[in-house]
Amino acid sequence: MDNHNRAGTHLQGLMRTHSCGELTKDQIGQEVTLCGWVNKSRDLGGLYFIDIRDKFGLTQLAFDEYEKELSTLKTSLESVIKVTGTVRARPENAVNKNMTTGEVEVSVKSFEVLSHANEVPFLPHGKVDATEDLKLRYRYLDLRSDRLQNLVSLRSKAMQKTRETLYAEGFTEVETPILYKTTPEGARDYIVPSRVHPGKVYALPQSPQTLKQLLMIGNTDKYFQICKCFRDEDLRADRQPEFTQIDIEISFATQEYVKNLATSIVKNLFGFDENFTVPTMPYSEAMRLYGSDKPDVRFGLEHSIVNDDVSGAGFKVFDDVIAADGLVKAFFVSKATKEFSRKEVDSLVDVVKPHGGKGVAWFKLNGEEVSGGISKFITPEVLNKLKKTTGVSEDGTFFFFADAKHSVAHACADATRRHFGKTLGLIKEGDYKFLWVNDFPLLEYDDEDGRFYACHHPFTMPKVASLDDFMSGDKEKLKNMAAEAYDLVCNGYEMGGGSLRIFDTNVQKQMFNVLGFSEAEAKQKFGFFIEALSYGTPPHAGIAFGMDRTVMLMAGTDNIRDVIAFPKTNNATDLMCSAPSPADKNQYDELGIKLLDQES
Repeated sequence: MDNHNRAGTHLQGLMRTHSCGELTKDQIGQEVTLCGWVNKSRDLGGLYFIDIRDKFGLTQLAFDEYEKELSTLKTSLESVIKVTGTVRARPENAVNKNMTTGEVEVSVKSFEVLSHANEVPFLPHGKVDATEDLKLRYRYLDLRSDRLQNLVSLRSKAMQKTRETLYAEGFTEVETPILYKTTPEGARDYIVPSRVHPGKVYALPQSPQTLKQLLMIGNTDKYFQICKCFRDEDLRADRQPEFTQIDIEISFATQEYVKNLATSIVKNLFGFDENFTVPTMPYSEAMRLYGSDKPDVRFGLEHSIVNDDVSGAGFKVFDDVIAADGLVKAFFVSKATKEFSRKEVDSLVDVVKPHGGKGVAWFKLNGEEVSGGISKFITPEVLNKLKKTTGVSEDGTFFFFADAKHSVAHACADATRRHFGKTLGLIKEGDYKFLWVNDFPLLEYDDEDGRFYACHHPFTMPKVASLDDFMSGDKEKLKNMAAEAYDLVCNGYEMGGGSLRIFDTNVQKQMFNVLGFSEAEAKQKFGFFIEALSYGTPPHAGIAFGMDRTVMLMAGTDNIRDVIAFPKTNNATDLMCSAPSPADKNQYDELGIKLLDQES
């Protein structure tokens, strides 16, 4: 992830002849001009040195042959300077083998301060790390650090490699509008009031979904775009209100083609060899084994469903959950991996609580003896059933997760598994494990609202084999219907997701009907799209990669802000420019907006 040492230009006209990271013994005797920031200065009593720094590295400047007064060199750290001098070898006892330029220095003949720096709030290359808020407030200073510049370069290279892969496969890059139409479903829109059309708004796109499908109707065949998307939703470490997406749509594509394309992109981005493949796992299996539709498969601790094994054992928590058609899951940690103390097991309540869990049941197994936790309910018969279901044949600890809501049991088991993956050192550093998860649920039924919601978006094709059931509108069949949807997963993150699209007008109308749209509402929100479908639509499919998350994985960081040049905080603010901020009253007036706190 290191920066290149060369500035990478063959064009004439720069103020410098070389970067601050490329001089070696090959340039000894040459006159060079360098530009950069004052990184460090040292006055050794008659010997004066400055380290000059730019994006590409450091060079030591020596002033023993400088003819002007050394007092003219006194300038602050982070000031921008320009120097001209001759490259010479460092004395043998002064060679720095940790620097690319450590065998040489520049004997300065001319020195110019291009821009004086006031005392900075923190030094980008200082030994004392600034607080996160301070670094975000002065993001432009933090960007001077090697770490962030390396990440900026990594992101740039990733975008280049993505384009190379897609252009080689015959894709056309097309830009779609940022000011577009607000649509229901999905996350909350960011809206932009229109001055020209009072009372009406544009929406910033959550995704160019309908637009890229219209491009397929318009015979674009293979489209891609590296685009900005916007979602007004709660934030977390791997999510931002605006994000970059590698957006892809293909006519006449099967899921196999989309998977092969995604594999090719990943292979190029991560530099994998030709034998690299991505295994496929159905959604139902991912939930059964890992309790997550984006499982981290770099380590084991797979789950087992043990309702039948513990039913009737007399443990009231399990009996109540099973009576309510709930779910009991378990996984096993061998004694060789970890022998847990009572305090460590009790602390797991804090791991599951954010996911709706009330605690974690457990017992230890030593030979045929059980102890601790719920061991008094574990008869030899129950133990044999558990061992048969889980495949356990060694000593260790069983952990159980039970809830009337299947989603809560899955989430608690998943959270604990991931917790152990980190705390027990089960994850190999630098390891990448990819997974293609498919056959996601098509719809989610909300008992309180008495209606279906799309699990993805309302343009996702139902499983082709189930189309007749979908068109029948039978509620029970719809509840268990799978979609032609898929995700690319890496190390516990959703790296990309997509689906085969609905391309038949009648199927699309039925989808709107299933989702509870009246004919008038569907026409108002999607009339243009429904009409377009009626003029001959090729079968098509797509996928979108989260560019920020992809680079985050490539960089080996777990904070998405690291790989965005100017990120926002967890509450969607920009500390550097104080955004969002109030608009001028005249701007509000022009848009016909009256703020609530201005009303009397």
